[in-house]
Amino acid sequence: MKKRERGLSLGSLEQFATSFHADFRFAPLNIMLLLGISLVGLVIQLRVYGYSLPVVLTFGGTALGLAIFYRVTQVWEAALVLTSIAGLTSYMLHRSESGILIATIFLSGILSPCLQMAYQWEKAVLLRFGGFLGLRGSGLFFIFPVIDKVSNYVDQRIRVTDFRAETTLTKDTVPVDVDAIAYWLVWDAEKAVLEVRDFQDAVILSAQTGLRDAIGKHELGEMLSQRDQLGREIQKTLDAKTNGWGITIQAVEIRDIVIPKALEDAMSRQAQAERERLARIILSKAETEIAEKFAAASKFYINNPVALHLRAMNMVYEGLKKKGSMIIVPSTAVETMGLGAMGGLTAFDRILGTRSSDSEADSGEGAKEPEEGGRAPEAPQPS
Repeated sequence: MKKRERGLSLGSLEQFATSFHADFRFAPLNIMLLLGISLVGLVIQLRVYGYSLPVVLTFGGTALGLAIFYRVTQVWEAALVLTSIAGLTSYMLHRSESGILIATIFLSGILSPCLQMAYQWEKAVLLRFGGFLGLRGSGLFFIFPVIDKVSNYVDQRIRVTDFRAETTLTKDTVPVDVDAIAYWLVWDAEKAVLEVRDFQDAVILSAQTGLRDAIGKHELGEMLSQRDQLGREIQKTLDAKTNGWGITIQAVEIRDIVIPKALEDAMSRQAQAERERLARIILSKAETEIAEKFAAASKFYINNPVALHLRAMNMVYEGLKKKGSMIIVPSTAVETMGLGAMGGLTAFDRILGTRSSDSEADSGEGAKEPEEGGRAPEAPQPS
């Protein structure tokens, strides 16, 4: 009973039937076989003893009951106990005509689980008297009642298993939580079933141990920047361990690395400070390059005063084009390049422009006064 409860906790009857806890798989095909044998026995019973409604109800109830209980239990112990109880009950209800009924119950209850079926991606591990008999591939195969047991239906497709390591210290003593997934398959069902009690749990626990061991050998920076290398290292470690079990670890991928919040903030500030340092270095390099260019230009201007003169005049002109700008130059430059005259002419031009705009405004106001008063006021006569 404990085995059955543990098997049912796996999630479904199909998962229980393919585990170590079931003796056979009681699928819909087996239910049809059980109902077919019961129907044949009912027809023979009616031909021999004639029609009887209680007998028909007994046949139908027994067949449905056995099908339901076999589907749930899927072990030979339950098959023997249930068929014995059903046969004894039928004998007590129909003593005079219970021979065919009891024979039908025993045949349907014992023979219906003997027909087994494996899917294309499965290998059935068959035991006889507790010893390994062989593997059965996809399709139908028969087993002997009670003495044979289908130990496991091994799925040989690629499986994906997720695992994680919580609060594991790295080489530089940083606690991290790491999530990973492993792709693996069973290439030898005989080794996986006979040499490991529960190979799926063994793979998961081995993967967790390998992940923790790999985390302890690497620093946090290496883990964050070299996830692929960490996954390959774990994959090689696991494959070396599980290869003797008939299992191959094809790949291990690191999905997520979670670090403490305080450490994450500190790393963010460190990255910001590093970027600021690089920005200042780049700015200083730019200043150095500018100084080098100026030094090269000074060597060109030192023996060419005309070029220096033209360059200075161009700079002054560019500055004077902007309104409200003020340029301070040495007095020697003013005298040698005639900047005083040029600046005076520019200022004089601006003054003339200002006065002309003011005179235009005054003439406009004088023109409007006669229109408002109707006529212009007369000039006063001299006395």
